Amino acid sequence: MKLNGNTILVTGGGTGIGRSLAESLHALGNRVIIAGRRQGPLDEVASANPGMHPIAFDVQDPEDIQAATEAVIKKYPELNVLINNAGIMRAERLTDEPVDLADSEAIIATNLLGPIRLTAALLPHLKKQPNAAILNVSSSLAFVPFTLAPTYCATKAALHSWTQSLRFQLRAAKVEVIEIIPPYVATDLMNGKNDPRAMPLREYIAETMEILKHHPTPPEICVQRAKVLRFAAEEDRYASAFQGLNLGLTF
Repeated sequence: MKLNGNTILVTGGGTGIGRSLAESLHALGNRVIIAGRRQGPLDEVASANPGMHPIAFDVQDPEDIQAATEAVIKKYPELNVLINNAGIMRAERLTDEPVDLADSEAIIATNLLGPIRLTAALLPHLKKQPNAAILNVSSSLAFVPFTLAPTYCATKAALHSWTQSLRFQLRAAKVEVIEIIPPYVATDLMNGKNDPRAMPLREYIAETMEILKHHPTPPEICVQRAKVLRFAAEEDRYASAFQGLNLGLTF
């Protein structure tokens, strides 16, 4: 992936990994558009990073995606990179009665349907752009699930699979497809910001950016701490990884 001179749209760019990726890419000389549902955090990030552009829309809403896509392409016709980062993670007790699927449906709409819909809306444009790339942020939990957040893990596993298919189908096009696979990072997701077990956000972004600088860019951006889960099955460690990750959980 070309690391400067791009015009990049980052969803979930107001907080956490999305914000840090946006700021790192902005510092390298890219025009960065940050998107999210709440205008306030986006404006705060843009104010702290002069030249960054905020746009509020809801990746759960197909009509909002379509309207935002048209507006972004019209205002930034040189857009050539999409980073599908927006995501939500919520604890779920699948054995509760009566069953309430509101959280499950919101997670699927944000984490899976959001990237699928936004990519579909932007792909005809991206295929015409030089140095085009699509980066999908999945999770190491796509490979070994944390059972307290079953739908989150399922959506990330699905996004991993979908990204592989997208990459294969675009193999003849000039659109690079990259998967970013974070470990447990200290962000507001599931209140992990102050958890000492989480990888510090600054360290995670620094290692991720170093991998992105490799040429050619690897199809998966997987920092060292994410490899414990990412390659658990391939290295015949899945059962122990699953047990260790879910040790002590009761339902």
